[in-house]
Amino acid sequence: MSLRPDRTMLAPGLEISRVITGLWQVADMERDGRLLDRDAAAAAMADYARDGFDTFDMADHYGSAELITGRFLSLQAATEEQRAAAFTKWCPTPGPMTPDVVGAGIEERLERLGVPSVDLLQFHWWMFEHPGYIDAMKELVALQREGRIRHLGLTNFDTDHLRLLVKHGFPIVSNQVSFSLLDRRAAENMSAFCLANGVRLLAYGTLGGGFLTDRWVGAPEPTSVADWSKSKYKRFIDTIGGWSALQTILAALHEIARKHLVSVANVATRWVLEQPAVAAVIVGARLGEREHRADNAALFSFALDEDDKQRIDDALGSTRRIPGDCGDEYRRPPFLTASGDLSHHLESFPPVFEAVPVDDRPDRLRIDSGSVWEPICGYSRAVRIRDRILVSGTTATHGTGEVICPGDAEGQTVYILDKIAASIASLGGTLADTVCTRVYLSNADDWEPVSRVHGRYFGTIRPANTLLEVSRLVGEYAVEIEAEAVVG
Repeated sequence: MSLRPDRTMLAPGLEISRVITGLWQVADMERDGRLLDRDAAAAAMADYARDGFDTFDMADHYGSAELITGRFLSLQAATEEQRAAAFTKWCPTPGPMTPDVVGAGIEERLERLGVPSVDLLQFHWWMFEHPGYIDAMKELVALQREGRIRHLGLTNFDTDHLRLLVKHGFPIVSNQVSFSLLDRRAAENMSAFCLANGVRLLAYGTLGGGFLTDRWVGAPEPTSVADWSKSKYKRFIDTIGGWSALQTILAALHEIARKHLVSVANVATRWVLEQPAVAAVIVGARLGEREHRADNAALFSFALDEDDKQRIDDALGSTRRIPGDCGDEYRRPPFLTASGDLSHHLESFPPVFEAVPVDDRPDRLRIDSGSVWEPICGYSRAVRIRDRILVSGTTATHGTGEVICPGDAEGQTVYILDKIAASIASLGGTLADTVCTRVYLSNADDWEPVSRVHGRYFGTIRPANTLLEVSRLVGEYAVEIEAEAVVG
């Protein structure tokens, strides 16, 4: 192979291929319970590495992908070749993130990969209303200091929560998100924040599950799709405008591909690769079944010119935007995932706070968040009286007293509204039941970032709202918010 993929420094000491080989399809290939032959799959990985595709991405739930990679790395070490980079993900169930829980999760990754340190550990969190992700990040940083993790990344975090972690001081180097001509959410606030704060994006889904390839140019709409990846991205296609919208995009890509003597897949991927916040794209591999290394290498034989970009923009003009921010498909409707509606999965997680009766009042429940001040001052985090839920003035206090994002009103508002959502949910309501919010600022100049966060949470709910500047808030707080909800 004459062409090899370009390389980039993702983080200090971590140089990677700009095309990362994704191993999520191992899980799809093992759906029938038959595990892949580990030696044969490892040999296929070695072929990728020899052609310059020596960066691999996987997760704790991608079937035996970590074990296959461990086999490949052990064989590579025996030949004294330059060690490939292996990225994996840890996706725990929300709950208390103690040192033992986090340590066990990472130790399992190390054992399966057969390495002393994970090159890039990417953390996924299912529900931001549960504040355990803060504790998990603290423990991951501690393991990084011990040398068990080289670099820390995130996966499917939205901009608000990426920003919260970065502003709170966590050393995040990357966020892995969906990014394609079907899903351009990452080109918006996410890219702006990453460019301003030195975080790089790892883009997956760039080929839309294979729909953004020559195979589908002018093809009829399939009546069904066989694999998980295609089922997910068919949902994306339906959301942005349907099969006709996809064909408009494919027609533009086909013309550009003919001009540059490359494939439609090359053009679709090149568009993502040229986005300024993107460090690398992740292209899936079906180890031992088929490979597209030569075609992927052709990505680096051309660049999109202004005419190409305008042709693509024109094709995208009639499409609809995927709703929400990056990662929202896993946490809220319309749940654009291979599994479809994930509400049953999210509802299976226990409430963040425990609701308990108030003395002998059968019509009243309350919750505490664990603050040392709740029993001392004699108040509850929230109280439910029949169908009405009242949430106390809430600050960005984590655990028994840690202030999240000291002095940063925007980050504090994100944490506060998550805590309010968790409080309402623990008493049987949802954020959509909110009828009133009151926002108190220590500095009125913070009104706009705070209000914009409020709008991202309540934009379709539109509760009654009051925003005030007060003379001061106790402690390092820039904002405090209270809320009322009526369940029905």
